[in-house]
Amino acid sequence: MTLKTTARLALVLVLSATVMAACGRKGDLDPPGPATTTKAIVGPDAKKQAVEDKPFILDALL
Repeated sequence: MTLKTTARLALVLVLSATVMAACGRKGDLDPPGPATTTKAIVGPDAKKQAVEDKPFILDALL
């Protein structure tokens, strides 16, 4: 490998690491507040009100 190829490979690896480090879920930096209780929703509106946490492919790395 030449110096130019090695430098290009190093640049690609550094940029890839930077992009991967920026991935994640945006959230507050403050600790979470006190837990609150909510009523369970039963019936046809349950699907509309419930928000499901969908896993992201990079969650395992975080």
